[in-house]
Order: sequence, then C-alpha cells, then structure tokens
Amino acid sequence: MTKRFLLIVLAAASGVTVKSSFAQTSTAPKLTLKQAEAIALKNHPLIQASQLSALAARQVVTQVKSAYYPFAYGSLTGAGALSDSRIAAGVLNNPIIYNRYANGVTVSQLITDFGRTPQLVASSSLHAQAQEENAQATREDVVLQVDRAYYAALRAQAVLTVAEETVKQRQLVADRVTALAKSKLKSGLDVSFANVNLAEAKLILVSAQNDMAGAFAQLSAALGYQDSRTYSLVDEPVPGTPPPNLSDLVAQAVQNRPELASLRFDSESAYRFAKAERDLWLPTVSFVGSAGLIPLHQDPLTDRYAAAGLNINIPIFNGRLYSARAAEARLRAEAADQTLRDELNRVARDVRLAWSSAQTGFQRLGLTQQLLNNTDLALDLAQQRYKLGLGSIVELSQAQLNQTQARIEQASAKYDYQAQLANLNYQIGALH
Repeated sequence: MTKRFLLIVLAAASGVTVKSSFAQTSTAPKLTLKQAEAIALKNHPLIQASQLSALAARQVVTQVKSAYYPFAYGSLTGAGALSDSRIAAGVLNNPIIYNRYANGVTVSQLITDFGRTPQLVASSSLHAQAQEENAQATREDVVLQVDRAYYAALRAQAVLTVAEETVKQRQLVADRVTALAKSKLKSGLDVSFANVNLAEAKLILVSAQNDMAGAFAQLSAALGYQDSRTYSLVDEPVPGTPPPNLSDLVAQAVQNRPELASLRFDSESAYRFAKAERDLWLPTVSFVGSAGLIPLHQDPLTDRYAAAGLNINIPIFNGRLYSARAAEARLRAEAADQTLRDELNRVARDVRLAWSSAQTGFQRLGLTQQLLNNTDLALDLAQQRYKLGLGSIVELSQAQLNQTQARIEQASAKYDYQAQLANLNYQIGALH
C-alpha cells in the first residue's frame, strides 16, 4: 500500500508541470532540419576553428615561397674606435676599425638549392590542402551531430505526446472505474489498480519531459549555443529503403570521405618533405649585394661603398645531422602511409556497420507498426471484456501498458531509422 500511495503522490505532483512544459514548446520558434544545419554551419565554434586552421596553413605556403624572392634589409651603422688600435682577440675577423657612420642596403637572392625549396613548397601546399579537407570533415561531423540531436529531439517530442495521451486515457479509465465503484458495480481493488496505472502513466510523462529537456540541451549544443534553447521542430518525411549495394557504398566512402583525402594529402606532403630533407646535402647558390653611403668616415675611405658576389655553400660534415633529419622525415612519411591504411580499414568497417544498422532500422519500422496494430486490437478487446465483466482490471492494465510501449517503440523506430540513414550518408561522405 505504501508503494502504491507513493506512486500516486508522485504522479499527482508531476501533473502540475505538464501544462507549462507544453505551453513553452508550443510557443517556441519553428525549426526545420535544414535550418538547424545552416545555423550550426554558421555558428559552431569547431567549424570556425577548422577554417582558421586551414587559412593559417595557407600562410605557411606563402612563408616557404618567400625563398623564391629577394631578401633586402637596410642598415644604419656607427662605430667609434681607439686610435692606432686593432682587434686582436676573438674569432677570425677584419681587425681594422675606423670611426664612422654609414647607411646602406643589402640584397640577397637564392639562385638555386637544387630542388629543396620546390619540395618544401609542394609539401606545405599539400599540408594546406589536408587542412582544408579537415575543415570539410569538421563540417560533416557537425552536421551529423545536428541531425542526430534533431531526430533525438523529435523522438523525445513524440514520446512526450504518447505519454500525455496515455495519461488522458488512463485518467478516463480511472474516473470511470471510480464512478462504477461508487455505484457498487466495481470493487475497490479495481479502483486501486486504475489509480496505480494512472500514476505509472504520469511517471512516464515526467520521464518523457526530462528526456525532452535533455534532447533540446543536446540540440542547442550541436547548434553551437552555450545556453539551452527550445524549438518547435518540424517533422521530416520518413525516407525509403537504404541503398542495397554495400560494396558501392564502401567505394563511395573511400572516394569521398574528407578524412581520407586529408590523410592522402598529408602522406604526400610527408614524402615531399622527406625529399627536401634529403636535399640538405646539396649545395646552395645565392647572390649577395650591398651598397651605401658613409657620411662620417676616415680619410682613407671614400664616402660610399658597393660590393656584390656569389656564395656557394657546400655541406661537408655536421655530425650526421642532415642524415638523421632525412631518416626521420622518411620514417614519418612511411608512418603516414600506415595511418592512411588504418583509416581506410576503419572507414570500410564503419560503412558496413552503418549500413547494417540502417537495414535493421528499416525492418523495425514495419515490425513496430505491426506491434502497434496488435496492441490496439488487444486493448479494444480488453476494454470490451472489462465492460462486459468478462475480463479483470489486470488484463485491461496489461493491455494499456502494451499499447503504450508499442507506441513508444514505433516513435523510436521512426526517428532512429532517420538518424541511422543520416549516419550512413555521413560514413559514405554524402552528408553536406
């Protein structure tokens, strides 16, 4: 008796919050799936971060290409020297210093490093393309999260509707049984069972309200909002059967998934960088020119200077630094190949799992509809038997419970299938 009384008290308390929750939902702005995706693509911080990273990677290309152009800098130099003195200690140098002040310009230009700079430019360009593919992958990730959250919110709305209707139906039964008991046509046990069934329905409603609040919190986060927002969601039509040919889907995923494209670019970038590191052993040829004026100078000097020349650097020995750098770059390139290979296996697996889930989800649509039809029929028969005095309140309660579960299963199957198809489209690279 104590447990039954507690159920009734909790259900009665839950009835106070039902109207306010529905009123809030009914006055909320409408939101379609396409609108939700557009909001997330514009607003989500992960998308903005990935786009900024791609733009930053493009700046690296410009940095590396700067080696193709002349490098010029100006100099303002003044010096005071002790008369009749020379620099005698330190590294090798020109020991003569004069009192002077001069200004001038120095220009240097790389003539050739025998292919190292082009390899570095190609490597950075490929890496920038990989970052752009990562940005596209982030966009698709965000769209998938929005779709999942949207369908989860639709499912929560549908379950909430089922819970509300269940409360209304069981309230009618409880009122009718109570009236019949007052007329001595039903027993107090029937009233007790009817009230327990009503309390259970209200508890289901409370749980559905909580699930709906959580679903909208998830949807708001997927849209890129910090606070939780409530919408009146527009239902989406149920799609048809999933694609039948699994091998075509795997091939489509291998071709279209941006993660794979990013890894391919990164792998090629790593090999280009490995070639550039190998080319460290090649000579570099550069031109250097300098010219300027000396307003304050010693008598042996003229009031201007100019010089130009070629410089060739030939690596001879550096403690195996260049060899180690080339080996490191080559090994990282081979590791990038293996990472790409692992991602190919993972994508193929994910496509198969998503396709299997979509097939199962489509089958659930028909099975849950059959289940609902059967429970509707069973409830009608149980109600008629109870009215005629041929069935018990336990039989009627069980029929009501079966129908509620079947309606929840049907709503879940519908939106789960839509979410599973969205996931399948994501896995094959078709969710944009």
